Amino acid sequence: MSDRSVEGVLAVFQTPFTDSGLIDYGVLAHQFDWLFDNGADGVVLGMVSEVLRLSSSERDELTAMTCKLVDDRGVSVISVGAESTSVAIRHARHAEDSGANAVMATPPNLHPVSDDALARYFTRIAEAITIPLVIQDASGYVGASLSIPLQVRLEADLGDRVMFKPEAPPVGPRLGRLMAQTQGRARVFEGTGGLYLIDSYRRGVIGTMPGGDLVWALVALWRSLKAGDFDKAYRIAGPLAMVVSQETSLDSYVVIEKRLLMKQGVFPSCAIREPIADDLDEESFAEIDRLVDLLRVAVDHG
Repeated sequence: MSDRSVEGVLAVFQTPFTDSGLIDYGVLAHQFDWLFDNGADGVVLGMVSEVLRLSSSERDELTAMTCKLVDDRGVSVISVGAESTSVAIRHARHAEDSGANAVMATPPNLHPVSDDALARYFTRIAEAITIPLVIQDASGYVGASLSIPLQVRLEADLGDRVMFKPEAPPVGPRLGRLMAQTQGRARVFEGTGGLYLIDSYRRGVIGTMPGGDLVWALVALWRSLKAGDFDKAYRIAGPLAMVVSQETSLDSYVVIEKRLLMKQGVFPSCAIREPIADDLDEESFAEIDRLVDLLRVAVDHG
């Protein structure tokens, strides 16, 4: 585990699979090289990494390999959310033992859970490890949203041990409430692929956790914001937002990101573990390609 700060552009990577359905660690290593070469501050094993489609042993192995491949080039954040607290704690401890810089947990999704039960779930995970916990509200594509009072309570109880990745709409106003009710103390990542990054930056986020397929654009956007160059930031954000708007479900994120990684020479194929809810057609992909071309112009000439 490096001593780097958990902040900046942390790219959620895609899990590459061989034709026989196994995790392709050679391609994974190539992807990490590409992400860091394009300026990523770290990588994230998250929902879009198809973590829920992995066996327990695969999840352990991928966690360990992620931390090993990152080495001292940046930070690693590992998704540990589960349907039971004990399983989430197991994943969290394994991630810390493997060298992760932080873990990230979604709430259980099988049935509604009270704020008190969720507070116990997140608190027990945080107290089982010494590295930070990122609380992910992934309700933009799965599960129910986390209430602002719950997040404020967790910030008050856990302090520096907790960070947040809010994704429930409306993103901006909810982020504003979280920051206001924690007196600006909450450490928050934008979590919608850069769609609301400019607004979220103005509201005080410490970084973003986008998909890795367009990491070069997100790094350029983040650096423009840090430099106060909002003209360039808005030029980049336009076509980026139009690409992200095509990603309306968890599976569409995976399908689009793997396809773009293949088109950029990072992946040899778009292999995805089935079943998937793929609602995109060739016209959608053609429009995405046109938007990515516009995005490159904005990054290169902005």
